[in-house]
Amino acid sequence: MNEWILVVDDDANNLRAASHILLSNQMRASCVKSGEEALRFLGAGRRPDLILLDIHMHGMDGFETLRRIRDDPGTRSIPAIFLTADEDSDTETRGLDAGAMDFIKKPFVPGVLLTRVRHIIDLTRLQNDLSSQVLEKTREVIEQQERLARLSVQAVLSLAGAVDAKDAYTNGHSRRVAEYAREIARRVGQSEERAQRIYMIGLLHDIGKIGIPDDIIRKPEPLTDEEYAVIRTHPEKGAQILQNISEFPELSVGARWHHERYDGKGYPDGLSGTDIPEEARIVAVADAYDAMTSRRSYRDVLPQSAVAEEIRKGRGAQFDPAFAAIMLDMIRKDTGYTMRQAFH
Repeated sequence: MNEWILVVDDDANNLRAASHILLSNQMRASCVKSGEEALRFLGAGRRPDLILLDIHMHGMDGFETLRRIRDDPGTRSIPAIFLTADEDSDTETRGLDAGAMDFIKKPFVPGVLLTRVRHIIDLTRLQNDLSSQVLEKTREVIEQQERLARLSVQAVLSLAGAVDAKDAYTNGHSRRVAEYAREIARRVGQSEERAQRIYMIGLLHDIGKIGIPDDIIRKPEPLTDEEYAVIRTHPEKGAQILQNISEFPELSVGARWHHERYDGKGYPDGLSGTDIPEEARIVAVADAYDAMTSRRSYRDVLPQSAVAEEIRKGRGAQFDPAFAAIMLDMIRKDTGYTMRQAFH
């Protein structure tokens, strides 16, 4: 048994059902019947990998229980999923505000429960591991005269390479996007330090794809609606992975919002215009350019004229007009169509 789950629910049938599902899938389950019991359980120094927490319980409800768990430095990092039969959005909003990472509806569907439990545990471990790696690399490259810590370019390149290596057709994509984004930042008048930070943001903009199954990433045929929905989760996954890297808080900006559109029709949050952080607006143009100028499993490189036309059509709709104009100028000056090859 590997994963250890604490199940908190005042209904004995729910405890039995959840415990049976978890134990049948080689997980360890500990069950308690109230929020008070959960706090005593954790107060004894026990640290499960995940807490399944009922919202509506006699005595202390799930919201208060989770608040106290989050207030304790020793337990605040334990991920929690709320169990609920509620269907209203207010409950989900309150739950997310309280610190829950997901919801599981009751009565339990075994496959859904297992998938969400494993997803949150895997995501938490990945986030913790990545944070540790990045923090370790960061300590190695800090310079005394800088107020803010810097990440090692080599470490971030390695992380970006690990993402791109999931698909032979996207190998080098993150580095190229970072290079284009840095050049756009320079041409718009950003300082070299600022342009370098945008380069780092570009390198990790797709880090959330680590959490996307390889068979979806590498699928040569068109994706189904369900598979496309999974792909669309990578910005949020990326932001979750990067959000705790306090030395470089902007890293998560590019990861979360590089698929937002200037007209507000993007995802995951439907931001529009200058509500989209500038770094993400720059990365979005660079990302689109590389997607069109790289070979994919389903098509060859697009002609330069077609790339320019797509960028032109996207001005003010998909792209920030100013950054799209800079990319168009870069394309215009690239008379030999060699810019796309410079970083391959």
